Amino acid sequence: MTCTMTHLPEKYSFPALETASTEGLLAIGGDLDPERILSAYRQGIFPWYSAGQPILWWSPDPRAILYPQQVRISRSLRRSLRQRGFVITADRYFAGVIRQCTQPRNGQSGTWITPNMEQAYTTLHQMGYAHSIETWQDSKLVGGLYGIAIGKAFFGESMFSQTTDASKAALIGLASLLATQGYHFIDCQVASPHLESLGAESLPRQQFTQQLAQAVNVHISAEAWQLEKQGAQLA
Repeated sequence: MTCTMTHLPEKYSFPALETASTEGLLAIGGDLDPERILSAYRQGIFPWYSAGQPILWWSPDPRAILYPQQVRISRSLRRSLRQRGFVITADRYFAGVIRQCTQPRNGQSGTWITPNMEQAYTTLHQMGYAHSIETWQDSKLVGGLYGIAIGKAFFGESMFSQTTDASKAALIGLASLLATQGYHFIDCQVASPHLESLGAESLPRQQFTQQLAQAVNVHISAEAWQLEKQGAQLA
C-alpha cells in the first residue's frame, strides 16, 4: 500500500497502520514530544530516521518480538556468560548507554540516534518510561540496551557491545527481569540473525497489534526496574 506522506498534525494522531508502505513507513513529520512518542508506541509505531531527514514513523509488517519467558540461550552462550563475569544492572547508567548507542559502528559515519532523539528518550527516562540495561565487566560499561516500557510491553530501541556477548547478556538480563514481572513481550521491531538466535519471532502486524492492545493498559510499578545479576546467574 502507499504510505501517507503528509506531515502529521499537531495533535498526536497517526494514519491507519494499513496505509504503511511495504517497508513499513507510515508517516513523516511531527515532532519528538514525549506524549507523541508514547502515543506512537501504544499504537505499534516508532520513530526511525537519520540526521538531515524529517522524522519518519514506522510500523513494519511483520513485526519481530521476543517473549521474555522463551529466550533461547545456546550452550556456547551459557559458557561465555559464565566465563566473562558480566554484571547486569537496570537503570544504573541510562545516559551512558544511550550515548554509547549513538556511536558509529562497523565503519559507519554515524547512527540514526540524532541529538534530538537522544534528548527525547532521556526525557522519557526522567518520566519513568525509558529504561536501560547495563552490562559491566571489571566495573567498566561494556554493553547495554535501552527502550520504552508501557504497561507490560517493552519496546527495544538500540543496543551496543564493546566485547563479545555483552549486548546478548544485556538482552538476556532484560528478559529475566521482564519475565519475573509478567511482561508480555519485547518488541524487537525488525528481525535479525542476532535476535533470532535468542528466540525472536516475527508476527503479522495485525497479530502484533492485538497483543499490544492487551499489554499496554496494565500498570507496572517503578520498583520493577531493579536488577543486578552476575553473568553466571544469567545462564
